[in-house]
Amino acid sequence: MSSIAVKKGFASTVWEYLTTVDHKKIAHLYLGAGGFFFLLGGIEAMFIRIQLMKPQNNFVNEQLFNEIMTMHGTTMIFLAAMPLLFAFMNAVVPLQIGARDVAFPFLNALGFWLFFWGGIFLNLSWFLGGAPDAGWTSYASLSLRSEGHGIDFYTLGIQISGFGTLMSGINFLATIITMRAPGMSFMRMPLFTWTTFIASSLILMAFPPLTISIFFLMFDRLFGSAFFDVTMGGNTIIWEHFFWIFGHPEVYILILPAFGIFSEIIPTFSRKRLFGYSSMVFATILIGFLGFMVWAHHMFTTGLGNVANAIFAVATMAIAVPTGIKIFNWLFTMWGGSIKISVPMLYALGFIPSFVMGGVTGVMQAAAPLDYQLHDTYFIVAHFHYVIIGGVVFAILAATHFYWPKMFGKMLSEKLGYVTFAFFFVGFHMTFFVQHFLGLMGMPRRVATFLPNQGFDLYNFISSMGAFFMAIGVIVLLVNVVVTSLKKERVGNDPWQDGRTMEWALSSPPVYYNFKQIPLVRGQDTWWIEKMEGKDELTPSEPLQDIHMPNNSIIPFFIALGLFIAAFGAMYNPLNSVGDGHPMGTVVLILGLALMFGSMLVRSIRDDLGYYIPKEDVENDAKGGKVS
Repeated sequence: MSSIAVKKGFASTVWEYLTTVDHKKIAHLYLGAGGFFFLLGGIEAMFIRIQLMKPQNNFVNEQLFNEIMTMHGTTMIFLAAMPLLFAFMNAVVPLQIGARDVAFPFLNALGFWLFFWGGIFLNLSWFLGGAPDAGWTSYASLSLRSEGHGIDFYTLGIQISGFGTLMSGINFLATIITMRAPGMSFMRMPLFTWTTFIASSLILMAFPPLTISIFFLMFDRLFGSAFFDVTMGGNTIIWEHFFWIFGHPEVYILILPAFGIFSEIIPTFSRKRLFGYSSMVFATILIGFLGFMVWAHHMFTTGLGNVANAIFAVATMAIAVPTGIKIFNWLFTMWGGSIKISVPMLYALGFIPSFVMGGVTGVMQAAAPLDYQLHDTYFIVAHFHYVIIGGVVFAILAATHFYWPKMFGKMLSEKLGYVTFAFFFVGFHMTFFVQHFLGLMGMPRRVATFLPNQGFDLYNFISSMGAFFMAIGVIVLLVNVVVTSLKKERVGNDPWQDGRTMEWALSSPPVYYNFKQIPLVRGQDTWWIEKMEGKDELTPSEPLQDIHMPNNSIIPFFIALGLFIAAFGAMYNPLNSVGDGHPMGTVVLILGLALMFGSMLVRSIRDDLGYYIPKEDVENDAKGGKVS
C-alpha cells in the first residue's frame, strides 16, 4: 500500500487534502488557510494605516473603519497567528517525539475544518450586511447595541473556530503525554514540544471561559436574554472578566510556541546546545501558571479598586522574571557559539531586542496610575504589536524558512529571505516605534481620524510608510514561495547541516508513517547524539514490523460544514432580536445540525480500523521506493 505511485491531477490532490488525517498534510492546510487569513488581516491593516496617514482623511468612513479595525484584530489573533503556529506544531511535534501521528488523527482533521469554516463564516459578514464593529474584544456594552448581524457573525464564527482550537489543544496534550518514543522523558523533550505542551494546557483552561461568554453574548443578541444588558439586570463588566481570563493566557498561547521555535533555531545556528535547558522548561511552566493571574491588568481603568489593582500589578511584574530567564538563556546559547547567519537566525536576532521592547512597555503598564494615563492611547497599540509581531510573527516567518524544507522538500531562497527580513524588520519598527510617542502625546486608539496641528501628523505618516515596507516584505515572501515551488531541486534530511532533534533525521518531506521503526531516545538533542557517533540514522527501539495507519475520512469536513450551515439558521431564526428573522432560518438550522449529527452518527457506528503497511513495503520505501 505504501509504495503506490503518487496521485496525479488536481481533483485527486484536492480530494486527498479534503479527506486527509495525516498530521503533515493537515500542517499544509493550516499553513495555507492561516496564510490566507494573514494576508486578509494585513490588507485590513493597510486600510487602517492609509486612513491614518494624514489628518481628517476620508479614505474610509467611520463605520467602515470600525469594521476594518475589528476584523483586523479578530482575524490576526484567531484566524492567522494561532493557525500558523498550529501548522508548525502539526508538522514538527510528532516527529520530535518519535510518533507516527498525533493521538487522534480524525480529531486533528476535524479541528482544522472547524477553524476553517468558522473563519469563512466570520469573513462572509463583509458581504452579508456588514462586519463586526465593536473591536476584537467585542465588549458587551458596544456589541449588544451594534446594528445588523456583524456581531452575530463574530459570536458564531469565533465559537465554531474555537471548538476546533480546543480540540487541537486536547489532541496535542494527549499526543505528547502518551506517544513519546522510548527514552523520551519529559526532560528530554525539545523546547518546541515543551512550549506546545504548555500552550495546549493553556488552551484547555482558557478557551472554556471564552466559549461560555460568547455563548451568553450570542443568546443576548439572538434570543433576547440579559446576561450582559445592565438595563435588564445584567452585568457588562463580567464580559470583560470572561474575555480577559481567556485573552491574557491567549497571549502566552501565541508567544510560548514562538519561544519554542526560537529555542530550536538559536542552538541550530549557534552550533551549540541550548543553554540552561532545565531553567527554560521551568520558566515555560511558570509563564503558563502566572499567565492566569494577570488578566485584570487589562481592566485597571474599570474601577476594581486599589487592592485588586495592586494584586494584578504584582503578578504582571512577576511574569517578567521567567521571560527574562529565557532571554538570557538565548543570549548565553549564542555566547561562545559558532554562529551561522541564515534567514531564520536573522529573525531570531531581530526578535530578542524587539520582544524585549514589547515586554518592557508591558511591565510599565503594571503600574496602575501610569496605565490610567496610557490605557486608551497608541502607546498600548505599540506595546502589543511589539509583543505579537516582534514575538509571534517574527517566529512564524522564521519557522517558515526553517521548516519549509522539512515540510516540502525544497529550500526557500536565502537571498529573497534576506530581502523579506530587511523590509519587514525595518517596516515593523518604523510603524510601531513612533506609536509610543503618539500615545505619550495623547493620541487615542480606535479613532478613525485626527485633527491637524496636534503634533500627530509626522509620526502617523512615518507609521503608515512603515506599514508599506512590511507589505513589500510579505509580497517578496510570496514571490519566494512561488519561485521555490517551481524549482525541482530537492533537499536532504538535514538541509541546515546542524539539526539537533529527530525531525532532521527523516527524509524531507518525511514518509507518511514518519518512522520505519520507532526510535530509541538516548538523551537531549537525539539526532545530534547519533551524528556525533558517526551514524546516519536513528537507533531503533523495535524490530521492523507491520505499521498500522488510520484511513482518510471525509466525515470531519462534513461535521464542520454542518455546523457552518447551522450557524446561518441560528442567526436568521424567526425570534432573533435584530428583527429580520426568516421562517427558513429554523429549517436551515435543523438541516445543518442534521448534517453534523448525522456525520457523527456515521462515524460512531462504522467500524474504521485503519490498515497495515506490510514491513516488506516499508523496507522497499527505505531503499528508495515511492510513497503516496
